[in-house]
Amino acid sequence: MMIDFTTDTLSSKTSHSAVNHDIACLFVNDTADKSAILGMSNAGIKMIAMRCAGFDRVDCETAKTLGITVARVPSYSPYAVAEHGIALLLSLNRKLYKAIPRVNDFNFALDGLIGFDMHGKTVGVIGTGQIGVCLCNILIGFGVKLLCYDIRVNEDLCNRGAEYKDIDYLWANCDVIFLMTPLFPSTYHIFNDSVLSKLKK
Repeated sequence: MMIDFTTDTLSSKTSHSAVNHDIACLFVNDTADKSAILGMSNAGIKMIAMRCAGFDRVDCETAKTLGITVARVPSYSPYAVAEHGIALLLSLNRKLYKAIPRVNDFNFALDGLIGFDMHGKTVGVIGTGQIGVCLCNILIGFGVKLLCYDIRVNEDLCNRGAEYKDIDYLWANCDVIFLMTPLFPSTYHIFNDSVLSKLKK
């Protein structure tokens, strides 16, 4: 078996890199549109293996027409994704991205590094599927007021203190908002210019 790695992202301009290979392993920043898939097919690719759960950047119809199999990661641990979301929140809130280089320079001053307590804050979660529920459970442990928005109400979250509200209510009342939705036409650009003026000041 021969494996070649490239730092190039896939596009119609880079699909020629697939020559002499059977499988192309792609990630979220690669664009496997019709022209890229045609290029890969001409290069001999028989399979596209995604290193992620999403496949919205793959023209599956073109791949099917050309006899190219498309595979993806069936799922990630919802706990891992939710915990990573919390890690990002704490990194921003506690300004770890600024603190770490300072400590490396032996500067232990707290100027500009003070965040806020999550306890008592109003946090919104848009999308309470598997990952969103895991995230909500972590947030409940912080002692936040939890507001949720989803097309389906999760009764277990409600029993634990979460409230479901319409999305505009979340925009206007939350100190922190998590977007935990899959990419659908209904969620595409869910956060946009028109939302900015609705956000809590």
